[in-house]
Amino acid sequence: MTFATPLALLALLLIPLTVLALVLARRRRIRYAIRYPALDVLAGVVERERRGRWIPAALLVLALTALLLGAAKPMARVPVPRDEATVMLVIDVSGSMNADDVEPTRMEAAQRAAGRFLDRLPARFQVGLVTFSNEAETLVPPTTDRDAVRSALASLNANGGTAMGDGLARALDVIEAARQQAIGANSPPTTTDPNASGTPGPTTTTPGTAQPAVPPAVTLLLSDGANSAGGDPFLQAERARQLKVPVYTIALGTAGGVLRQPNAFGGTRIQPVPPDPDSLARIAETSSGRFFQAPTSENLTAVYDSLGSRIGFRMEEREVTVAFTAAGLLLLAAAGALRARRGARLP
Repeated sequence: MTFATPLALLALLLIPLTVLALVLARRRRIRYAIRYPALDVLAGVVERERRGRWIPAALLVLALTALLLGAAKPMARVPVPRDEATVMLVIDVSGSMNADDVEPTRMEAAQRAAGRFLDRLPARFQVGLVTFSNEAETLVPPTTDRDAVRSALASLNANGGTAMGDGLARALDVIEAARQQAIGANSPPTTTDPNASGTPGPTTTTPGTAQPAVPPAVTLLLSDGANSAGGDPFLQAERARQLKVPVYTIALGTAGGVLRQPNAFGGTRIQPVPPDPDSLARIAETSSGRFFQAPTSENLTAVYDSLGSRIGFRMEEREVTVAFTAAGLLLLAAAGALRARRGARLP
């Protein structure tokens, strides 16, 4: 926590003075009580006073502290809902997604969890969908049409290898294109030389006009295996960092996951298909994102729920003076009410 006017914190020196004043006032009350003639009544008063006698004073000190801190205009990082953002879902649809170590299968678990994730995003967020197996494909460009994304999710089929790098590259291409479109749509007015003839001369932006802002973008990369085709995913992770597009990665499946397929002799071929958490963690770290492991469908759903909350908000430094002032006034009122109640019981 920081303070907009830190010099106001010097007023906190009043706190020990207030405590000292309360202690001295307490001692004067005790000396006066010794001269009280009715000793039996005095014993009862002292016993009642002893129980919780420090509470009003403690509340008063806390109230004064909160009010003085509020005077220094405290600043805190608080979650603020985002107005707009672009979210690219990048989902592995390689053959290993047919493994059933995540019930009912990795593919179906991913489809269901992604559908729940869409419910947690604000309606104004644009969502796109990229899939990858031997190659990458953009199924849905960024859109606010959730039904289009859901329909594309329902149509996914697992087959082929794992071109993780190509999938990430395709998502970043889509984000870059969307940003360029947003800049063009919100570009500031331009001026041309009115005396020029023929082809227009160079245009210039109006002096003092700020560059148009583009909505933030994030990528969610879900994969259940190591990269086996296409480009290098780590180069794309570095590209994501440069574009300020954090990549949140999810390793789906367990280390003992296997894919059962019929062989040429009428039997079943068992192929181990463990996830590659090390590579996914490196991609997330390089791009300033975060890595998650999802060995079960429940874990995967929880990860997507967490990501929905995380992406829907941004941390922003805001002044929280009102909170400190309100807390101080409430503590002050509680101290006064408790002191008045205890005083009313005195004989």
